[in-house]
Amino acid sequence: MAAIDLVDLQKRFGNVTVVDGVSLQIQEGEFIVLVGPSGCGKTTTLRMIAGLERPSDGEIQINGVVVNDLPPQRRDLAMVFQNYALYSHYTVAKNLAYPLKSQRISKPEIQSKVSEVAELLGLSHVLKRRPGQLSGGQRQRVALGRAIVREPRAFLMDEPLSNLDASLRVEMRKEIIELSRRLKATVVYVTHDQVEAMTMADRVVVMNHGRVQQVGPPSEVFEKPRNTFVAGFIGTPKMNFFSAQIDLSPETGVRLGQEFVPILSDLAVSQDQSVTIGIRPEAFALSESGLPVDVTLTENLGSETLVYAGLAGQQCWFQVPTRAAPRRGDSVYLSVQPEDIHVFESDENGNRICPK
Repeated sequence: MAAIDLVDLQKRFGNVTVVDGVSLQIQEGEFIVLVGPSGCGKTTTLRMIAGLERPSDGEIQINGVVVNDLPPQRRDLAMVFQNYALYSHYTVAKNLAYPLKSQRISKPEIQSKVSEVAELLGLSHVLKRRPGQLSGGQRQRVALGRAIVREPRAFLMDEPLSNLDASLRVEMRKEIIELSRRLKATVVYVTHDQVEAMTMADRVVVMNHGRVQQVGPPSEVFEKPRNTFVAGFIGTPKMNFFSAQIDLSPETGVRLGQEFVPILSDLAVSQDQSVTIGIRPEAFALSESGLPVDVTLTENLGSETLVYAGLAGQQCWFQVPTRAAPRRGDSVYLSVQPEDIHVFESDENGNRICPK
């Protein structure tokens, strides 16, 4: 296993900076997920760890050794790509064996390792088939197997599930998690899908514009987002944001249009300060009084319904049980608990004010 340290890592292409001062400590056996929108620098960061891109500045350390100048083959890391990268004219067995041939391992040992990995991944019955004769899930298992058979110090995975349909993605997420735990492997996983990040990671690294926005366990990133970007990116459906003003009399709260909404009182804020408040759709509840909203659209999601509405001149969405969902054109009231209201600064950074 490998511990991987990134120290003020930077990557520039001409005058464009795509990775800007990324520092991160990845522990042995940890499953780290880099997540963010397209162009945020997560794949470039992964490629620098792999040795496929050279950093413009900063250091990459593996088990305490700086590897900036080491070629990929000497870093002892295995990469799993989005497009599987299998040899179409080879059988599954030959694809699995290929990484071992350059290591001068005897044929009996290669066969033994291939059989062991095939058994681990449920591929024993397809060893004589070629990739074109396999399902998407089986091809992804072969790609994983080709990485596992090398027994690398860490696995680097670049959106490996994006080419699979929804049901297969769920299945493969589960298999990759179980596999990493069984192997006690260090995994650095890149995705733009925040559901994958939240369900798979020991720690999530949220990136935007080449910078790390927040690092932490999925529950912490969800419950205490550091800024409005993280708050809006993590969570499905996404968080509501409203422009509001602090009102400290007679109790701590915000004015949302003409409505007063209580918030937690332990805040370093001042009267009439402009803030952005964030409320997750599931935090709203239908009530007899409270925030008046006019329903404009509903989306039936099965047991839950996502409702779009107008609130204080701003659009919002809330999620309620389908059996209790209002209809388009209805006027209803919403309530929300103070501890479910996130308060952020109103500037472009949108840093978190509360709850801490």
